Amino acid sequence: MLDIDLTSRLPIYEQIIENIKTEIIKGVLQKDDRIPSVRILAQELTINPNTIQKAYRELERQGFIYSLPGKGSFVNEVKGQMNQERVAILKEEIVERVEELVFLEVPVSEIKTLLKGHSEEEKDEGCC
Repeated sequence: MLDIDLTSRLPIYEQIIENIKTEIIKGVLQKDDRIPSVRILAQELTINPNTIQKAYRELERQGFIYSLPGKGSFVNEVKGQMNQERVAILKEEIVERVEELVFLEVPVSEIKTLLKGHSEEEKDEGCC
């Protein structure tokens, strides 16, 4: 689930925060999905449970998760700032795909047509 780099200069708890935030923003973790308990995640990653707890407290403070005593921690509804972060990530992914298409020598005009055609389909469906 989480990708932790023990050789990174970024503290482990911050890596946990970023990993979970990314999964929420990308939609891998959905509203009300339960995230692993502190004990289970600490065992899986073989790190101190206090490190996991610190990350979870910060995620809760930022509004990404909520806790129910005796039940665990769950993904909060994505809104406001989280939506902006998700849009930024999706735009970044589009840029990466376009760069890959250019690298594969797909003509820019074809890429533009593809993107424009998709936006026209959305308008025809009454989306935008």
